[in-house]
Amino acid sequence: MKISRFILASLFISLALLSLVYFLLPQLLVDPLISLNQSLSGLSKKSIQIEDHKIYYLEGGHGETIVLLHGIFSEKDHFVDFARELTDRYRVVIPDIPGFGESTRLAGGQYDYATQGKRLQSFFDALGIDNFHIAGNSMGGTLAALYSIHNPARVKSLAFIGAPHGLKTPLPSLMDNLVEQKKAPLVVRSPEEFERMLDMLFFKRPFIPYPVLQKTRASSIQLADDNERIFWRQHENRYILQDNLALITAPTLAIWGENEHIFHPSGAQVLKTQKPDQQVIVMPETGHLPQMEKPKQAARHYLDFIQR
Repeated sequence: MKISRFILASLFISLALLSLVYFLLPQLLVDPLISLNQSLSGLSKKSIQIEDHKIYYLEGGHGETIVLLHGIFSEKDHFVDFARELTDRYRVVIPDIPGFGESTRLAGGQYDYATQGKRLQSFFDALGIDNFHIAGNSMGGTLAALYSIHNPARVKSLAFIGAPHGLKTPLPSLMDNLVEQKKAPLVVRSPEEFERMLDMLFFKRPFIPYPVLQKTRASSIQLADDNERIFWRQHENRYILQDNLALITAPTLAIWGENEHIFHPSGAQVLKTQKPDQQVIVMPETGHLPQMEKPKQAARHYLDFIQR
């Protein structure tokens, strides 16, 4: 009986200490939590120097290669739960696009589409990635589309996992309205603005561990000035995908959230009209990041597409 009480007391104390660390010293748990999630998806973190940028990336699985590209102010780990459904049959590579996540960001550096496309080409060459499937969310989707246009022989398929940047939608989104007011809603300068941004991104927020959420919030606020510079530079080419849609030759899938606030869901009809040969799926009760909000369902749609 005494031993059982001792074990229970020890367990209680351990849980109490863990809870204290979780909420009072969350920074100590960020890396272990992220590493655990990567491992559960069969991914490991690696890095490579490409000219003046060190690029961190995740890689795992075997078979045909799939490259996944995140959106603006996002990071590679936002695709980890989605990739969990892929790594048992495909080799998956997910970089932190230069300027974002853990990869190098240079003060005053150029992170426009043309410059990023050249960096990604060097990254693919260095890793021996050739003739592959490419998919992306938001900025990453548009970057993937532009890459497929310039390198059609290397791209097996293209997919937009969530609405891509650069389409002129028939109806304005909440973000469009804010941009017209000269506001940058994805740039946050306070905890309150961070919460409002999350409400814009998700229909229903997925579970994000408290330590990871805290780190993301702090980093977003710290980088606000430079993020605003990058945001407005990207909006100089506000309809870059619209201007290049007709040049896409790769088989294409578009997954659009029905409750999208960043790029209005009416943009899905633009894709259907201008690219009738591509597959368009509108996911109900889903926002801008289906790879985080509904990773299994979004991955099933994607697997059905590339396996066909």
